[in-house]
Amino acid sequence: MTALNHYRLLGHSGLRVSPLCLGTMTFGTEWGWGADLDTSRQILDTYANRGGNFIDTANAYTNGTSEQFLGELLQGRRDRFVLATKYSLNMDSTNPNAGGNHRRSLVRAVEGSLKRLATDYIDLYWLHAWDYRNAIEEVMRALDDLVRQGKILHIGLSDTPSWIVSEGHAISRLRGWTSVSAIQVHYNLVERTSEADMLPMARQYGITPLAWSPLAGGILSGKYSREDLQDTSTEKEESGRKGVTQDIGQLNERSLEIVDIVKEISTEIGRSPSQVALNWLLQQPSRPIPIIGARKLAHLEDNLGALEFTLSDEHIERLYQMSAFDLPFPHNFIGLDMYKGVVDGENTIESGFTVYP
Repeated sequence: MTALNHYRLLGHSGLRVSPLCLGTMTFGTEWGWGADLDTSRQILDTYANRGGNFIDTANAYTNGTSEQFLGELLQGRRDRFVLATKYSLNMDSTNPNAGGNHRRSLVRAVEGSLKRLATDYIDLYWLHAWDYRNAIEEVMRALDDLVRQGKILHIGLSDTPSWIVSEGHAISRLRGWTSVSAIQVHYNLVERTSEADMLPMARQYGITPLAWSPLAGGILSGKYSREDLQDTSTEKEESGRKGVTQDIGQLNERSLEIVDIVKEISTEIGRSPSQVALNWLLQQPSRPIPIIGARKLAHLEDNLGALEFTLSDEHIERLYQMSAFDLPFPHNFIGLDMYKGVVDGENTIESGFTVYP
Protein backbone atom coordinates (compact mmCIF):
# COMPACT_ATOMS: atom_id res chain seq x y z
CA MET A 1 0.00 0.00 0.00
CA THR A 2 2.55 2.56 -1.09
CA ALA A 3 1.70 3.60 -4.65
CA LEU A 4 -0.82 3.38 -7.46
CA ASN A 5 1.71 1.42 -9.53
CA HIS A 6 1.85 -1.44 -7.02
CA TYR A 7 -0.61 -3.34 -9.14
CA ARG A 8 -3.01 -6.12 -8.22
CA LEU A 9 -4.46 -8.88 -10.37
CA LEU A 10 -8.14 -8.54 -11.26
CA GLY A 11 -9.68 -11.91 -10.40
CA HIS A 12 -8.39 -14.64 -12.71
CA SER A 13 -8.26 -12.27 -15.69
CA GLY A 14 -4.53 -11.58 -15.44
CA LEU A 15 -5.19 -7.84 -15.76
CA ARG A 16 -2.93 -5.66 -13.62
CA VAL A 17 -4.87 -2.87 -11.93
CA SER A 18 -4.08 -0.14 -9.42
CA PRO A 19 -5.15 -0.57 -5.77
CA LEU A 20 -7.35 2.53 -6.09
CA CYS A 21 -9.73 2.75 -9.05
CA LEU A 22 -10.59 6.19 -10.44
CA GLY A 23 -14.35 6.56 -10.54
CA THR A 24 -15.57 9.10 -13.09
CA MET A 25 -19.21 9.59 -12.14
CA THR A 26 -18.11 13.17 -11.42
CA PHE A 27 -16.87 13.78 -14.98
CA GLY A 28 -19.50 16.14 -16.37
CA THR A 29 -21.71 18.78 -14.78
CA GLU A 30 -25.13 17.58 -15.94
CA TRP A 31 -26.07 16.31 -12.48
CA GLY A 32 -25.22 19.56 -10.75
CA TRP A 33 -22.14 18.55 -8.78
CA GLY A 34 -19.53 17.27 -11.22
CA ALA A 35 -16.33 18.51 -12.89
CA ASP A 36 -15.97 20.25 -16.22
CA LEU A 37 -13.67 18.94 -18.95
CA ASP A 38 -10.56 20.84 -17.85
CA THR A 39 -10.91 19.75 -14.23
CA SER A 40 -11.60 16.18 -15.33
CA ARG A 41 -8.38 16.29 -17.37
CA GLN A 42 -6.40 17.46 -14.33
CA ILE A 43 -7.86 14.67 -12.20
CA LEU A 44 -7.16 11.98 -14.79
CA ASP A 45 -3.65 13.23 -15.54
CA THR A 46 -2.72 13.36 -11.86
CA TYR A 47 -4.02 9.83 -11.32
CA ALA A 48 -2.16 8.56 -14.41
CA ASN A 49 1.09 10.34 -13.54
CA ARG A 50 1.14 8.53 -10.18
CA GLY A 51 0.88 5.19 -11.99
CA GLY A 52 -2.89 4.76 -11.83
CA ASN A 53 -4.36 2.67 -14.65
CA PHE A 54 -7.87 1.58 -13.57
CA ILE A 55 -10.84 3.74 -14.62
CA ASP A 56 -14.51 3.12 -13.89
CA THR A 57 -17.48 4.78 -15.58
CA ALA A 58 -20.97 3.87 -16.83
CA ASN A 59 -23.10 4.66 -19.85
CA ALA A 60 -25.56 6.69 -17.75
CA TYR A 61 -23.06 8.71 -15.71
CA THR A 62 -23.79 12.41 -16.25
CA ASN A 63 -26.11 11.36 -19.06
CA GLY A 64 -23.26 9.95 -21.13
CA THR A 65 -20.87 12.88 -20.68
CA SER A 66 -18.52 10.89 -18.43
CA GLU A 67 -17.84 8.43 -21.24
CA GLN A 68 -17.55 11.26 -23.79
CA PHE A 69 -14.98 13.05 -21.64
CA LEU A 70 -12.97 9.85 -21.26
CA GLY A 71 -13.11 9.22 -24.99
CA GLU A 72 -11.47 12.58 -25.55
CA LEU A 73 -9.04 12.46 -22.62
CA LEU A 74 -7.71 8.98 -23.39
CA GLN A 75 -6.84 9.65 -27.02
CA GLY A 76 -3.28 8.51 -27.73
CA ARG A 77 -2.97 6.57 -24.46
CA ARG A 78 -6.03 4.32 -24.37
CA ASP A 79 -4.03 1.08 -24.16
CA ARG A 80 -2.28 2.17 -20.96
CA PHE A 81 -5.55 1.96 -19.01
CA VAL A 82 -7.90 -0.76 -17.85
CA LEU A 83 -11.18 0.87 -18.83
CA ALA A 84 -14.43 -0.31 -17.26
CA THR A 85 -17.97 0.80 -18.00
CA LYS A 86 -21.48 -0.51 -17.31
CA TYR A 87 -24.91 -1.13 -18.73
CA SER A 88 -28.41 -1.65 -17.26
CA LEU A 89 -29.52 1.89 -16.42
CA ASN A 90 -32.09 3.37 -18.78
CA MET A 91 -30.76 5.94 -21.25
CA ASP A 92 -34.21 6.76 -22.72
CA SER A 93 -36.93 6.95 -20.12
CA THR A 94 -39.66 6.66 -22.76
CA ASN A 95 -38.34 3.31 -24.02
CA PRO A 96 -38.93 0.29 -21.73
CA ASN A 97 -36.18 -1.68 -23.49
CA ALA A 98 -33.53 1.03 -23.13
CA GLY A 99 -32.60 -0.30 -19.70
CA GLY A 100 -32.40 -3.58 -17.83
CA ASN A 101 -30.16 -6.64 -17.93
CA HIS A 102 -31.53 -8.26 -21.09
CA ARG A 103 -29.59 -8.89 -24.31
CA ARG A 104 -31.11 -6.05 -26.33
CA SER A 105 -30.30 -3.53 -23.62
CA LEU A 106 -26.79 -4.97 -23.42
CA VAL A 107 -26.09 -4.87 -27.16
CA ARG A 108 -27.38 -1.34 -27.64
CA ALA A 109 -25.58 -0.10 -24.53
CA VAL A 110 -22.18 -1.51 -25.46
CA GLU A 111 -22.38 -0.02 -28.94
CA GLY A 112 -23.21 3.37 -27.46
CA SER A 113 -20.38 3.16 -24.94
CA LEU A 114 -17.83 2.18 -27.59
CA LYS A 115 -18.76 5.27 -29.60
CA ARG A 116 -18.70 7.67 -26.66
CA LEU A 117 -15.43 6.22 -25.35
CA ALA A 118 -13.90 6.35 -28.86
CA THR A 119 -12.48 2.86 -28.45
CA ASP A 120 -12.96 -0.49 -30.13
CA TYR A 121 -12.89 -2.55 -26.94
CA ILE A 122 -13.80 -2.32 -23.26
CA ASP A 123 -11.51 -4.06 -20.77
CA LEU A 124 -14.10 -4.76 -18.08
CA TYR A 125 -17.83 -4.57 -18.76
CA TRP A 126 -20.17 -4.42 -15.79
CA LEU A 127 -23.78 -5.36 -15.37
CA HIS A 128 -24.68 -2.27 -13.34
CA ALA A 129 -27.43 -3.66 -11.11
CA TRP A 130 -29.46 -6.87 -11.04
CA ASP A 131 -33.10 -6.33 -12.03
CA TYR A 132 -34.58 -9.80 -11.28
CA ARG A 133 -36.12 -9.95 -14.77
CA ASN A 134 -33.68 -12.32 -16.48
CA ALA A 135 -32.19 -15.73 -15.95
CA ILE A 136 -28.50 -15.34 -15.11
CA GLU A 137 -27.50 -17.88 -17.79
CA GLU A 138 -29.07 -15.65 -20.45
CA VAL A 139 -27.11 -12.65 -19.21
CA MET A 140 -23.82 -14.54 -18.96
CA ARG A 141 -24.26 -16.01 -22.44
CA ALA A 142 -24.97 -12.56 -23.89
CA LEU A 143 -21.88 -11.13 -22.18
CA ASP A 144 -19.77 -14.05 -23.39
CA ASP A 145 -20.94 -13.39 -26.96
CA LEU A 146 -19.55 -9.86 -26.70
CA VAL A 147 -16.24 -11.25 -25.44
CA ARG A 148 -16.07 -13.56 -28.45
CA GLN A 149 -16.77 -10.59 -30.70
CA GLY A 150 -13.86 -8.70 -29.11
CA LYS A 151 -16.00 -5.79 -27.96
CA ILE A 152 -15.45 -6.53 -24.27
CA LEU A 153 -12.63 -8.52 -22.69
CA HIS A 154 -13.74 -9.32 -19.14
CA ILE A 155 -16.99 -9.41 -17.15
CA GLY A 156 -18.05 -7.88 -13.84
CA LEU A 157 -21.31 -7.94 -11.89
CA SER A 158 -22.22 -4.91 -9.79
CA ASP A 159 -24.95 -4.68 -7.15
CA THR A 160 -25.93 -8.30 -7.71
CA PRO A 161 -26.86 -10.76 -4.92
CA SER A 162 -24.19 -13.28 -4.00
CA TRP A 163 -26.29 -16.31 -4.94
CA ILE A 164 -26.83 -14.93 -8.45
CA VAL A 165 -23.12 -14.15 -8.88
CA SER A 166 -22.28 -17.66 -7.68
CA GLU A 167 -24.74 -19.25 -10.10
CA GLY A 168 -23.53 -17.17 -13.03
CA HIS A 169 -19.90 -17.87 -12.23
CA ALA A 170 -20.50 -21.62 -11.92
CA ILE A 171 -22.57 -21.87 -15.12
CA SER A 172 -19.94 -19.94 -17.07
CA ARG A 173 -17.11 -22.17 -15.91
CA LEU A 174 -19.13 -25.31 -16.61
CA ARG A 175 -20.03 -24.23 -20.15
CA GLY A 176 -16.70 -22.70 -21.06
CA TRP A 177 -18.01 -19.14 -21.13
CA THR A 178 -16.16 -16.12 -19.80
CA SER A 179 -16.54 -16.15 -16.02
CA VAL A 180 -16.85 -13.30 -13.54
CA SER A 181 -13.63 -11.40 -12.80
CA ALA A 182 -14.95 -8.76 -10.40
CA ILE A 183 -17.93 -7.59 -8.40
CA GLN A 184 -18.89 -4.13 -7.15
CA VAL A 185 -20.38 -3.76 -3.69
CA HIS A 186 -21.47 -0.86 -1.52
CA TYR A 187 -18.76 -1.13 1.12
CA ASN A 188 -17.38 1.32 3.65
CA LEU A 189 -17.25 1.85 7.42
CA VAL A 190 -20.89 2.89 7.41
CA GLU A 191 -22.09 0.01 5.21
CA ARG A 192 -20.36 -3.28 6.05
CA THR A 193 -23.10 -5.83 5.40
CA SER A 194 -21.29 -7.15 2.31
CA GLU A 195 -19.05 -8.92 4.81
CA ALA A 196 -21.83 -11.45 5.45
CA ASP A 197 -21.98 -13.04 1.98
CA MET A 198 -20.65 -10.96 -0.91
CA LEU A 199 -17.03 -10.66 0.19
CA PRO A 200 -16.57 -14.25 1.43
CA MET A 201 -18.14 -15.44 -1.84
CA ALA A 202 -15.68 -13.35 -3.85
CA ARG A 203 -12.77 -14.71 -1.85
CA GLN A 204 -13.94 -18.29 -2.37
CA TYR A 205 -14.09 -17.92 -6.16
CA GLY A 206 -11.09 -15.66 -6.69
CA ILE A 207 -13.27 -12.71 -7.74
CA THR A 208 -11.94 -9.21 -7.02
CA PRO A 209 -14.32 -6.94 -5.10
CA LEU A 210 -14.48 -3.23 -5.84
CA ALA A 211 -15.99 -0.94 -3.20
CA TRP A 212 -18.16 1.87 -4.50
CA SER A 213 -18.89 4.91 -2.35
CA PRO A 214 -15.92 4.11 -0.07
CA LEU A 215 -16.48 7.40 1.78
CA ALA A 216 -20.24 6.83 2.13
CA GLY A 217 -21.18 9.69 -0.14
CA GLY A 218 -18.77 12.04 1.61
CA ILE A 219 -19.94 11.25 5.13
CA LEU A 220 -16.62 9.65 6.09
CA SER A 221 -14.74 12.72 4.90
CA GLY A 222 -16.31 14.58 7.82
CA LYS A 223 -18.18 17.05 5.61
CA TYR A 224 -21.54 16.51 7.34
CA SER A 225 -22.60 17.33 10.89
CA ARG A 226 -25.66 16.54 12.98
CA GLU A 227 -27.24 19.74 11.69
CA ASP A 228 -27.42 18.07 8.29
CA LEU A 229 -29.72 15.40 9.72
CA GLN A 230 -32.42 18.08 10.03
CA ASP A 231 -31.52 20.08 6.92
CA THR A 232 -33.82 19.36 3.98
CA SER A 233 -32.73 22.35 1.91
CA THR A 234 -32.27 21.86 -1.81
CA GLU A 235 -30.79 25.29 -2.38
CA LYS A 236 -27.32 25.00 -0.88
CA GLU A 237 -24.25 23.99 -2.85
CA GLU A 238 -23.83 20.23 -3.39
CA SER A 239 -27.40 19.59 -2.23
CA GLY A 240 -27.84 17.26 -5.20
CA ARG A 241 -25.02 14.98 -4.02
CA LYS A 242 -26.26 15.25 -0.47
CA GLY A 243 -29.72 14.23 -1.64
CA VAL A 244 -28.31 11.01 -3.15
CA THR A 245 -26.57 10.25 0.14
CA GLN A 246 -29.82 10.79 2.02
CA ASP A 247 -31.79 8.66 -0.44
CA ILE A 248 -29.39 5.75 0.05
CA GLY A 249 -29.95 6.07 3.80
CA GLN A 250 -26.34 6.67 4.79
CA LEU A 251 -26.76 10.04 6.51
CA ASN A 252 -27.97 9.18 10.01
CA GLU A 253 -26.90 9.33 13.66
CA ARG A 254 -25.08 5.98 13.55
CA SER A 255 -23.01 7.14 10.58
CA LEU A 256 -21.99 10.32 12.37
CA GLU A 257 -20.98 8.34 15.46
CA ILE A 258 -18.66 6.29 13.25
CA VAL A 259 -17.30 9.51 11.75
CA ASP A 260 -16.52 10.76 15.27
CA ILE A 261 -14.11 7.84 15.73
CA VAL A 262 -12.65 8.34 12.26
CA LYS A 263 -11.96 11.97 13.14
CA GLU A 264 -10.37 11.02 16.46
CA ILE A 265 -7.97 8.66 14.71
CA SER A 266 -7.23 11.14 11.94
CA THR A 267 -6.23 13.71 14.54
CA GLU A 268 -4.02 11.19 16.36
CA ILE A 269 -2.05 10.22 13.26
CA GLY A 270 -2.12 13.51 11.33
CA ARG A 271 -4.17 12.22 8.41
CA SER A 272 -7.47 13.32 6.95
CA PRO A 273 -10.69 11.44 7.81
CA SER A 274 -10.99 10.37 4.15
CA GLN A 275 -7.53 8.83 4.24
CA VAL A 276 -8.35 6.93 7.42
CA ALA A 277 -11.57 5.53 5.95
CA LEU A 278 -9.88 4.49 2.69
CA ASN A 279 -6.89 2.97 4.48
CA TRP A 280 -9.26 0.88 6.59
CA LEU A 281 -10.77 -0.50 3.38
CA LEU A 282 -7.37 -1.24 1.87
CA GLN A 283 -6.47 -3.31 4.93
CA GLN A 284 -9.57 -5.51 4.86
CA PRO A 285 -9.00 -9.28 4.44
CA SER A 286 -11.03 -9.36 1.22
CA ARG A 287 -8.61 -6.83 -0.34
CA PRO A 288 -11.27 -4.64 -1.96
CA ILE A 289 -10.29 -1.98 -4.47
CA PRO A 290 -11.95 1.31 -3.48
CA ILE A 291 -13.43 3.37 -6.31
CA ILE A 292 -12.46 6.93 -5.54
CA GLY A 293 -14.29 9.83 -7.16
CA ALA A 294 -13.24 13.45 -7.23
CA ARG A 295 -15.00 16.68 -8.16
CA LYS A 296 -11.86 18.73 -7.55
CA LEU A 297 -8.18 17.91 -7.92
CA ALA A 298 -7.70 18.50 -4.18
CA HIS A 299 -10.16 15.68 -3.45
CA LEU A 300 -8.08 13.24 -5.51
CA GLU A 301 -4.82 14.36 -3.94
CA ASP A 302 -6.27 13.79 -0.50
CA ASN A 303 -7.61 10.34 -1.37
CA LEU A 304 -4.30 9.20 -2.85
CA GLY A 305 -2.70 9.93 0.52
CA ALA A 306 -4.46 6.82 1.85
CA LEU A 307 -1.70 4.76 0.21
CA GLU A 308 1.07 6.37 2.24
CA PHE A 309 0.52 4.85 5.70
CA THR A 310 -0.90 1.88 7.58
CA LEU A 311 -3.41 2.05 10.40
CA SER A 312 -2.34 0.28 13.59
CA ASP A 313 -4.11 -2.82 14.89
CA GLU A 314 -5.52 -0.69 17.71
CA HIS A 315 -7.00 1.79 15.25
CA ILE A 316 -8.45 -1.01 13.13
CA GLU A 317 -10.06 -2.56 16.20
CA ARG A 318 -11.64 0.74 17.28
CA LEU A 319 -13.13 1.17 13.83
CA TYR A 320 -14.36 -2.42 13.80
CA GLN A 321 -16.10 -2.03 17.13
CA MET A 322 -17.73 1.30 16.29
CA SER A 323 -18.99 0.12 12.88
CA ALA A 324 -20.07 -3.38 13.96
CA PHE A 325 -23.36 -4.68 12.55
CA ASP A 326 -25.66 -7.60 13.24
CA LEU A 327 -25.07 -10.52 10.91
CA PRO A 328 -28.19 -11.98 9.24
CA PHE A 329 -29.29 -15.61 9.40
CA PRO A 330 -27.69 -18.13 9.13
CA HIS A 331 -24.48 -16.38 10.17
CA ASN A 332 -25.95 -15.15 13.45
CA PHE A 333 -26.76 -18.78 14.33
CA ILE A 334 -23.83 -20.83 13.07
CA GLY A 335 -21.43 -18.30 14.61
CA LEU A 336 -22.72 -18.93 18.13
CA ASP A 337 -20.32 -20.60 20.55
CA MET A 338 -23.16 -22.99 21.43
CA TYR A 339 -23.45 -24.14 17.82
CA LYS A 340 -19.70 -24.45 17.36
CA GLY A 341 -19.58 -26.54 20.51
CA VAL A 342 -22.10 -29.10 19.29
CA VAL A 343 -20.32 -29.32 15.93
CA ASP A 344 -16.72 -29.46 17.13
CA GLY A 345 -17.20 -31.11 20.51
CA GLU A 346 -14.27 -30.51 22.81
CA ASN A 347 -11.80 -30.20 19.94
CA THR A 348 -9.98 -27.08 18.77
CA ILE A 349 -10.38 -26.66 15.02
CA GLU A 350 -9.11 -23.91 12.74
CA SER A 351 -11.70 -21.47 11.48
CA GLY A 352 -11.40 -22.39 7.79
CA PHE A 353 -12.90 -19.76 5.51
CA THR A 354 -13.91 -17.29 8.22
CA VAL A 355 -12.67 -13.95 6.95
CA TYR A 356 -13.78 -11.40 9.50
CA PRO A 357 -13.14 -11.20 13.24
